[in-house]
Amino acid sequence: MIASRRFWLVALSALLLGSCGPRSDGSYQGWIEADMIFVSPDESGRITSLKVREGDEVSHGALIYTLDDDLQQADLNQNNATLANARQIYDRAQSLSRTGSGTQANLDSAVSALRVAEARVETAKTRLARREIHAPVTGMVQQIYFREGELVPAQKPVLSILPPGNMKVRFYVSETELARFSIGDQVEISCDSCGTGLTGKVYFISTTAEYTPPVIYSLEERSKLVYLIQARPEQPARLRVGQPVSVVVQHHGAVAVKR
Repeated sequence: MIASRRFWLVALSALLLGSCGPRSDGSYQGWIEADMIFVSPDESGRITSLKVREGDEVSHGALIYTLDDDLQQADLNQNNATLANARQIYDRAQSLSRTGSGTQANLDSAVSALRVAEARVETAKTRLARREIHAPVTGMVQQIYFREGELVPAQKPVLSILPPGNMKVRFYVSETELARFSIGDQVEISCDSCGTGLTGKVYFISTTAEYTPPVIYSLEERSKLVYLIQARPEQPARLRVGQPVSVVVQHHGAVAVKR
């Protein structure tokens, strides 16, 4: 993990050095990132079946993995038994109330106990149903962190899914170049072996300046401020996460809008 972070820091540092202003061809250096969807269980458990592999396309609602459910099933059985007993007590209290042999207090207590028992059964059913994990989005399985037979802690991701619409191009521009960009601007995206015709639209322009990272600054670079810009590629299937790209903005004469 530490080595991975160092790699991205070095990569980002190199990109920042090249992106504080346009190159001679008018392009900016950037890279591809993605907002992954991490799929985690509500409760800890052992994976009993894994229905997907890395690289598989999954549809929203598709079953992707299951967890052992012995404890959840036992809890449901216990709550069902409690509910059955609560119904008997309620029926008896209601019958006594009709004949005048019972009190209103006893009937109210029986009603309350019955409602609590019913709620606990529904909760137990929900816990049991959630041992089958379904895809929350449509996309491609990017990475699997746990396999069949492994114990997964609660809220720990078992796998990650990348929806196509969650791909983004990130690049930095200097303060003097910031006015050239507006929300909605179309950009041309190019990279090695990407082919031609890749485009995207700017959807985010940072309002906060950042200094170039300390690991790369010199006395001259220290004083430079850069601003993050992000664009959504319109052909995300042709790009890969972490891929370095060049970005050229196509201006439409709009006034720059930041957010």
